[in-house]
Amino acid sequence: MDLALLEATLASAGQPRFRAKQVWEWAARGATGYEAMTNLPATLRERLAEAVPFSTLTPVHETQSRDGTLKVLFHTADGRPVEAVLMRYRDGRRSLCLSSQSGCPLTCTFCATGAMKFGRNLSAGEILDQALHFRRIEDVDHAVFMGMGEPLMNLEGVLAAARRLPDLGITHRRTTISTVGWLPGIERLISDPAPIRLALSLHAPDDALRSQIMPVNERYPLADVLAACRRWNERKKRRVFIEYVMLAGVNDRYEQALQLAELLGTDTFKVNLIPYNPTGTAYEGSSREAIDAFRAVLEEHGVPVTVRLTRGRDIDAACGQLAAARASVTCSRAC
Repeated sequence: MDLALLEATLASAGQPRFRAKQVWEWAARGATGYEAMTNLPATLRERLAEAVPFSTLTPVHETQSRDGTLKVLFHTADGRPVEAVLMRYRDGRRSLCLSSQSGCPLTCTFCATGAMKFGRNLSAGEILDQALHFRRIEDVDHAVFMGMGEPLMNLEGVLAAARRLPDLGITHRRTTISTVGWLPGIERLISDPAPIRLALSLHAPDDALRSQIMPVNERYPLADVLAACRRWNERKKRRVFIEYVMLAGVNDRYEQALQLAELLGTDTFKVNLIPYNPTGTAYEGSSREAIDAFRAVLEEHGVPVTVRLTRGRDIDAACGQLAAARASVTCSRAC
């Protein structure tokens, strides 16, 4: 929902300022349209339906995984494809993976989104409407900005959307922003008061390898990025999550685990090892044995570490797989 347009429309109709809050409260609780908002005059509901689209996004295609994960391809008003994911867990968690851009300009070599042609930053309303779409389906309680795009390149839009998420049931402490190491954005987050979590896509323990698989490292090298993450940790008193996708024969060797342990230390970071999800690249995923051995080295050196539970791989909804694959069929691939 374009909240600025909503407020302007209500003001032009001579409505009191609390009307915008009423509309938002209905939307955040999962209302499917203005007709459900029974504490608004019927004539006002009709006017809003004509003047303010209930969503800035149009759902185009929906796919459900065997594990319950739900992926939705949306189009923006100007035809940009955007994907978002609802992940359902057996313990009752309902987590959203939200996109901040249509496509991504940073071309990480293992990521399907990076192979797309970059479109543009999404507005705060377009980011929020991904979450509202799933809220209309069921209650949600976690969110990660790990979908399409680099969130810290669109930080104001991301933060504006994140500030609204508690109204949907997703607190700041259950919201995570992931970055490839966009240094200006990390610096900006240090001063932001919201207790939103930070995750860093690392994927290599040295600059040479990281630059090879993540070109952004040439601009913002490891030492500078990790120093900024440590400053964030000092301010927020929360660990930084390290995302480390396991690529067979590339970054999964014993000596690389040792190097990573030395690089990170034991106090600031928690490592999340990610089994590689096929994205049409030349990479292959590390074996379960290699992942377990890598994890054991980190644990032996006191580094907190987990292995990510993969969700939605069979529908290309897992980490690194979002690429609006149906966009070439359902639209002109404007992005």
